[in-house]
This record gives sequence, C-alpha cells and structure tokens, in this order.
Amino acid sequence: MLRNPTLLCLAIALTACGRMDHIGKTPDFSPTQQSPERVAMIASGVPNTPEPRNSISRASLWSGGQGSLLGDRRAMKRGDIMTVVIEIDEKAEISNSTDRSRSGSESLGIPQLFGVPQRINQGITDGASLDEAVSIDSSSASKGTGSVKRKEKLTLRVAATITDVLPNGVLAIEGSQEVRVNFELRELLVTGYVRPEDISRQNEITYDKIASARISYGGRGQISDMQQPRIGQQVLDVILPF
Repeated sequence: MLRNPTLLCLAIALTACGRMDHIGKTPDFSPTQQSPERVAMIASGVPNTPEPRNSISRASLWSGGQGSLLGDRRAMKRGDIMTVVIEIDEKAEISNSTDRSRSGSESLGIPQLFGVPQRINQGITDGASLDEAVSIDSSSASKGTGSVKRKEKLTLRVAATITDVLPNGVLAIEGSQEVRVNFELRELLVTGYVRPEDISRQNEITYDKIASARISYGGRGQISDMQQPRIGQQVLDVILPF
C-alpha cells in the first residue's frame, strides 16, 4: 500500500493520462509513423527480380506474376496487405436444473428386557414408557437452477498487413483501424497468424481461419469515459471485501 502521498498522486495521474488527451477536444489518432504495419511495408524483404523488358513472358496474358491479368494477387510476403472479414454471430444458451430430496426414519423399542422396562415404567411419570425408547426422523432437500444466455454479433472489415513470414510459411498479420465521430474514437485491432492457402482469390480471409486471433473493438472519448466507473470507485471495488 502506498504510504507516500506524492506516490499516490503520481499513480492517480498516470492512470488518468488516457483521459487527459481529449478533455475539451476530440481524441487524437494513434501515430502511424512507427506502427508495425508501416515498418513491415518499408522493410518488406528482398524484392522480386524483375523480368527483362524483352521477355516474352512479360507480354503474355498467361504469366503467373502478380502484375499479369490472371496472376495471383493475394498477399504473400512481408508488407503486403489483405482484407480481414469479421462476421461474428454467435449465440449460446445453457440451462441446468437440479432437484434432490431424501427422507429417513428410525425407531428403537425395548418392550421386553427381563422385565426392566416394566419396572422403569412404573417409576416414571404417567404416560411415559420405554416401549419406544429411541426414535429418529430426518429429512433433507436441495434444489438448484442455473442458466446462461449469451449473444454476440459483429460485422467488420479491416485491412491487415503482413508483418512477418515464419520459417514454415505462416504469415503474421496485424491491422488497425480508427474512426472518429464527433468526440468519440472507435478503434479496431486485429492480429494473428494465417496460412497463405486460406487467403481467398479476392485477397480476403475470415476471422475463423486466423490462428491466435486477437480482435479488439472499443473506443475512447467522452462517451467511453462516462461508461467507465471513476478511478476511486474502481480502487474501492478491489479493496472493500463487501
């Protein structure tokens, strides 16, 4: 726990830095000069060796190069761009019900034991008897119900850049998109690994074919700030046991 007030104020200030950039103005876009996508585009690897100008295959319509009419224009090397199609429409519903009951009854009587119960019955209060010396009744019941309902729907398209080509040919991609409307900035981030053969002829890939997919759709701005609890409330939620 922080005992120094200066350190406490510094921690609060650092936590609130994310909201200080859009007080009284629109939130700023993330800089793209040092983004992984731009770095991959600049250092895209060894360029392909161009064909001679007098080459017959250069003028042929059946050339297999990316620049030809029928060539494969899918992203395949570092710095190339592809389209990631995100269409999430999932629904899950789980319902459980449990009902259990149990009852038991036990009784023990000693009406005849060498005449002992009769002698005891004569010396005890009227109405009392050892004919049923021990009687035990028990019952228990439990019941539980539970249900889970979840529905998610998200339809987005974002351009992603190949940031690395692994030794086995798998492509590492990363894409980002920011849209600012009035004082709210919506952010979309996509990262993961894809196989070249999963990329369609339209240079698109669906999110369900991305391994280790990380998809983030959120935002920052005045509306997002109002939807978040204050810093002090978040700290109290962690500290208070009740």
